Amino acid sequence: MLAAGQGRTVIVETAPAKINLALHIRRKRSDGYHDLETIFAFARDGDVVTATPAERDGFDVVGPFAIALTGAMSSSPAQTGAQSAARALIPASARGGRNLVTKAALAFRATFAVAQPHAITLDKRLPVASGIGGGSADAAATLRALARLHEIDPQDARLFAIAETLGADVPACLLGRPAFGTGKGERLDPLPLFGDLPLLLVNPRVGLATAPMFAGWDGQDRGGIADGGTVLARAAQGRNDFTAPAIAAAPIVGEVLTLLERAEGSCFARMSGSGATCFALFDSIATRDRVASEADRRGWWTLPSTLI
Repeated sequence: MLAAGQGRTVIVETAPAKINLALHIRRKRSDGYHDLETIFAFARDGDVVTATPAERDGFDVVGPFAIALTGAMSSSPAQTGAQSAARALIPASARGGRNLVTKAALAFRATFAVAQPHAITLDKRLPVASGIGGGSADAAATLRALARLHEIDPQDARLFAIAETLGADVPACLLGRPAFGTGKGERLDPLPLFGDLPLLLVNPRVGLATAPMFAGWDGQDRGGIADGGTVLARAAQGRNDFTAPAIAAAPIVGEVLTLLERAEGSCFARMSGSGATCFALFDSIATRDRVASEADRRGWWTLPSTLI
């Protein structure tokens, strides 16, 4: 979205939640990374990044999970008004070394020799450390926003080169459409769009760091993702190899999966990424929303959306 703000150009980019329909860990590599096979997909909703020209660089964080970027994830079942209005009052320079948005902005500037300062705001609506690519999606949305602001083709190979330096999921989030990912997840083969299937994301307000989940993998290569058939059929034959270590670390993840798997109208349910967010696809908006209400009553975070 492009809007005018007091004479300035304002670019607004959604950072959609990333979904791993299947995630197979194949082997640990000598460089410390793991070879994966995964089917990436994306929700229609997520965080929101806003970028505009400014006299000096600035970076603000607002939204329900703003505080979680500078501290622990909120354990409150409700997103209070104070959380919604939270602003991370930390100078951009202090946060630049550990926030993917500022890293993306700095890399964009260096790559494209852009001197113009930017004011960037991140509306943090997705929970942190939750397996749905929040930070990666934010970095990708920042690259897209700055590219639009400076009239650079969003498919420019240099953007994808930057994305790969920022994290294994960032190239997929920059592509922003279903894809089969290999390598660390950065090698992408685009897949057909899903056409807005009813989707529900549920997180039991638990954050799981990726490194311990990799450490919890049993090291067994159980094979790759099936070839042939529809994307959902291939995913259904697959698995998420992080599920067992995630449930071992946070048994409540198993409760979320049970709710989604047994729900009326649920067509497909699984955990995404390294957890703890789980998702389900539904046969209708109405059945999705009924299950979302049940998860809400349990005090869990939910995002009713669609799979694009």
